[in-house]
Amino acid sequence: MLVELKVPVLPESVTEGTLGEWHKKIGDTVVADEIVVDLETDKVVLEIVATGAGVLESIAYETGDTVKNDDVLGVINTETTVAPEAKAGESESATTSNKASPSVRKLINESDLEIDDIKASGKKGQVLKADVEKHLQASAKAPGASPPAAPVPTVTASQEAVVAGRNDRRVPMSRLRAKIAERLKQAQNTAAMLTTFNEVNLKPLMDTRAKYRDAFEKTHGVKLGMMSFFTRASVEALKRFPAVNASIDGADIVYHDYFDIGIAVSSNRGLVVPVLRDADQLSYAEIEKSIRSLGERAQSGKLGIDELSGGTFSITNGGIFGSMLSTPILNPPQSAILGMHSIMQRPVVIDGEIVIRPMMYLALTYDHRIVDGKEAVQCLVAIKNVLEDPTRLLLGI
Repeated sequence: MLVELKVPVLPESVTEGTLGEWHKKIGDTVVADEIVVDLETDKVVLEIVATGAGVLESIAYETGDTVKNDDVLGVINTETTVAPEAKAGESESATTSNKASPSVRKLINESDLEIDDIKASGKKGQVLKADVEKHLQASAKAPGASPPAAPVPTVTASQEAVVAGRNDRRVPMSRLRAKIAERLKQAQNTAAMLTTFNEVNLKPLMDTRAKYRDAFEKTHGVKLGMMSFFTRASVEALKRFPAVNASIDGADIVYHDYFDIGIAVSSNRGLVVPVLRDADQLSYAEIEKSIRSLGERAQSGKLGIDELSGGTFSITNGGIFGSMLSTPILNPPQSAILGMHSIMQRPVVIDGEIVIRPMMYLALTYDHRIVDGKEAVQCLVAIKNVLEDPTRLLLGI
């Protein structure tokens, strides 16, 4: 029985993906639920697994190809554990089809080459794209050879253009990076972004953490970090200023009666913003556990698309990289984002005396189309007040 390896049905907001690394080659044995190939979308990397055990008989797309919903990536023969050989009497076109994937055959035809003239390096004699490019380069260097009629191959991530002893590396933008660029430019082009700043004295918060850190970790099995305090402070401020938790949809303002807080996380693939759903209903321990889990899975590329969708407000912490002050960019269609920064020991005046305190600059970027300056400033002051006196949350003031 031949089982098709298909692109899974992608969410409505994701129309296509880029094929990642193949973990199996033609002729390799696969078992059910084994990862065969990766698919990179605008948001996450999906792992496509075998739906049955057998042998990978054919591959239709190569790494870097663009694929869409239900595209057949390859075929698994579930009736054998040994790679099938070409049958006697098989037509020349069928044999050629087995020797190269569709994208490679297209390159061969465009280059006016014969597949049998190309030295294959793939398993079972399959011709790879690298084999075609190597053949073209060898033909161009041959004495008396005329330049090939084929177009110049696209520069790949592994190739370098050498000019006057200096190297340039041309690397295709990943889908995630391209999506980040698109969304950030969208925010700049559509929102009326403005940023308000304040500073917060974190000594009371840090004293609270130091007092209860050990007991908290022993009870809940997770460290008491800073993000749970900032998340709870943000939720409390958003309750008081609903416009900051709202978004624009056409000519309407959509006020959200829930608080889904996006936490910006830097991963090897780029910036992602997983969402804490119903953050107002989570305890400090639940927030800390969720943030740790989201961060770990962001680094390993295991986040699901649903975990990166939605969100009514975002928090980004540039302070972990040493940023003293910045103006964060909105995460559309949200109307505001809170920026955290480095904690610095600075002299401040308290009760008429100059003292040293751990201070942090806060930045709130907001969409001035729906959030007035007064609301934005008061929202940031509310966050500041809760952070400077964490007991306010217990008393609801």
